[in-house]
Amino acid sequence: MHVTIKDMLAYRLAAIRHIGPYMQIGDAFARLGAIAGPAGLFGPGAIMLGIYYDDPDTTPAAELRADAGLTIAEGITIPSGLTEAHLPAGPYAMTTHIGSYEGLSVVWAQLKHEWLPASGRTMPGGASYEIYRNTPMDVPKEQLVTELYMPLAR
Repeated sequence: MHVTIKDMLAYRLAAIRHIGPYMQIGDAFARLGAIAGPAGLFGPGAIMLGIYYDDPDTTPAAELRADAGLTIAEGITIPSGLTEAHLPAGPYAMTTHIGSYEGLSVVWAQLKHEWLPASGRTMPGGASYEIYRNTPMDVPKEQLVTELYMPLAR
């Protein structure tokens, strides 16, 4: 696993909340697209993210909280049906997964349970997130590119 430590900028997002197993967040992304597309939010530079607030090792699957989100600039009005979410700036461990979304839980487990202890770094709490560099509508699932970001203590 190749991991890079990156100082990330803060993000402002238009989002849809998902409660339940993380692998079922697809419906929230569909609802996000149905609102954000007609509102013109998919402009140049917009980034699709999945934000994951809870640890699936300690939180029951039915209670996991996540947001399907899209970055938006300050001053842009968030359309009805979407909520505003924020990701803080700071250091994050980042690794890239190429392949289907079904493989993401394995990569997250390696990042948290193998890389993190070996790195000597700690997590301060807060949300982890994924940036989707392409979508299943654009490429076959074997070519999906997902960046995983885990917050790190300074």
